[in-house]
Amino acid sequence: DHGLTLIEKAPYGVIGAITPSTNPTATIINNSIGMVAGGNSVVFNVHPSAKEVSALVISILNKAVVQAGGPENMMTGILNPTIQSAQELMQHRSVCLLVVTGGPGVVREAMNSGKKVIAAGPGNPPCVVDETADLVKAGRDIVNGAGFDNNIVCICEKEILAVDKITDSLKEELKKNGAFELDQAQTEKITELVIAEPGGPSKEGFPNKNFVGKDASVIARQIGIDVPESTRILLCEVPKSHPLVWTEQLMPVMPIVRLNGVDTAIDAALECEHGFRHTAVMHSRNIEKLSRMAKVMSCSLFVKNGPCYCGLGHGGAGYTSFTIASPTGDGLTRASTFTRERRCTLVDYFRIV
Repeated sequence: DHGLTLIEKAPYGVIGAITPSTNPTATIINNSIGMVAGGNSVVFNVHPSAKEVSALVISILNKAVVQAGGPENMMTGILNPTIQSAQELMQHRSVCLLVVTGGPGVVREAMNSGKKVIAAGPGNPPCVVDETADLVKAGRDIVNGAGFDNNIVCICEKEILAVDKITDSLKEELKKNGAFELDQAQTEKITELVIAEPGGPSKEGFPNKNFVGKDASVIARQIGIDVPESTRILLCEVPKSHPLVWTEQLMPVMPIVRLNGVDTAIDAALECEHGFRHTAVMHSRNIEKLSRMAKVMSCSLFVKNGPCYCGLGHGGAGYTSFTIASPTGDGLTRASTFTRERRCTLVDYFRIV
């Protein structure tokens, strides 16, 4: 009644982005498209171990922008990225928004900058399978999800929590699809190899970085086992207390735990996910239990009856995102995430009624 108000999405301007070593190219491509679509430019401080491939990707993206009629250097990257260069980027007066993928330390550093922060943190996605699940499909989906990019992506299934009565049948389906099961002695050897610091309740732990993203066959050879090159994951049956369950490994070593019932499995999933509220997966035909797990986990991404990557739009509905900002509550980022809301009001005029 008193004029006209416009509410529009506007760019932040220059975005400072910190990217990981684990999926650097996909993160840069996905972030760049969303950030530029939102009207921004971006400066990347990439992980030092991925600086060459990251520079190549940034160059390719810039060429694509220019070929489409856009300006040069909408995406740039620091040539020799370091912790110091990341800190300088965070504090730079021209940077209006920080988009950070990393551990608690780098997220805290960004938060202390006084700028708006969109932060993607760690995950340890559990996969619950109950007695109502389609085990043939679940076996195929879990191997495809956990084996995707050798489990290096943060959304990949990291541990299987199965109801006891279907565990043996599920393992057979997993093996039909490329899993190789280790015995108890081999499991302990592989644990000593791939776990640098064991995780547990209230303790994340961390993996041996030398084996992050390696093929299952490469890891198996390190403990004297020859498995087919086609092996997707190394399957290890362990108790719930085992460090493989609690440590985000980022490699195709998959613990499976037997549990008495679906509610026990859901409760265990909540514990071993460490409260990151990142990603969880469940295979079940029981709507009540699917709903319970979705509510209990309170994750940014919850996938029902599919491989993890269906939550990113590959085989499921929805858009793709490689920055899942659980710590700051932004969830799966998209172009509108990298914009700010602005309001403009004209008083008394432009009313036509």
